[in-house]
Amino acid sequence: MNTIGRKFRVSIFGESHGELIGVVMDGVPAGLELSEQDFEQDILRRKSGAKGTTPRIENDKPMIVSGTYEGHTTGAPLTVVFRNSNVHSQDYALFEAMPRPGHADLVAALKWDDCQDPRGGGHFSGRLTLPVVAAGVVAKKILSDATILDDTAFSGVNARIIELGGCPAGAHTSTAEAPAGTTSLPARWQELIDKAIAEGDSLGAVIECTVPDIEPGYGEPFWDSVESQIAHAVFAIPGVRAIEFGDGFKAAAMKGSEHNDPIGPEGRPLKNGAGGANGGITSGAPIVFRVALKPTSSIRKGQTTFNFEKGEMDVLEIPGRHDVCFALRAPVVVEAMTAIALADLVLL
Repeated sequence: MNTIGRKFRVSIFGESHGELIGVVMDGVPAGLELSEQDFEQDILRRKSGAKGTTPRIENDKPMIVSGTYEGHTTGAPLTVVFRNSNVHSQDYALFEAMPRPGHADLVAALKWDDCQDPRGGGHFSGRLTLPVVAAGVVAKKILSDATILDDTAFSGVNARIIELGGCPAGAHTSTAEAPAGTTSLPARWQELIDKAIAEGDSLGAVIECTVPDIEPGYGEPFWDSVESQIAHAVFAIPGVRAIEFGDGFKAAAMKGSEHNDPIGPEGRPLKNGAGGANGGITSGAPIVFRVALKPTSSIRKGQTTFNFEKGEMDVLEIPGRHDVCFALRAPVVVEAMTAIALADLVLL
């Protein structure tokens, strides 16, 4: 299914090279101020064109087609669409005979009996993260309106790249993301990107996301724990391979005296090894988690894989326009998925 949420239900639709892609949001409270201009900032953070990202440049202009009236949400389903125009569908003809290693080409064909749209990855494309970002903008407005933070204005859901190509951000490294060439990347990361481009290869990255000062009490034990809900949404991002909260995998090598979070006189944790939740419920400490994104599957470098047309192993060199490191554009997508999950918990 392509829908997530109970009270705040988000459904995405469309294919990478179809006429348009979009999102339908049900359960949006009436009265939120919303215009097409509200989407611009986050859409620009996802936009391609910088070194290491795909040269496919789309207008990415949002069109609100239902759910608003005179600048406010109505409470009816809210629909936002984006038209596709810059498509090179012929670049994908090869993948019918030779599905791309690491991509969804083969599993999509098997699941849907070769009826899927293969152009640009179809419904599995990272292009579908654009309507996710649009839903994230609305979710952030819901969170701000719900005043879920402790005696402060909503300070946001904040994600940034902390490691690229296995190289962590150092003391000299800017901690800001660098979407669409708007912010300079650290020199070492630039070198890794240049090398991957020259070799026809790709890079992965680690993104850290923080929701500061969230009030305690959100989430449920077991199935609807705040970590489960966030992880459910975040794992829908194409290319996500792992997620950890707080100390994460390091906790397995720690003693209880090291990992436990002492409680202060105000009933809040004095440190944050748990990443902002205990028993599936927010503790009042910031939600902190990290996401590992794999290197892009589509690479120019030759890969030995099966050619179903020839019935033998063959070398695949992938043509077309692809990100060398799609994680460069992903922090805002991680923020959007986090906001979507939290908005659903806040409205329950």
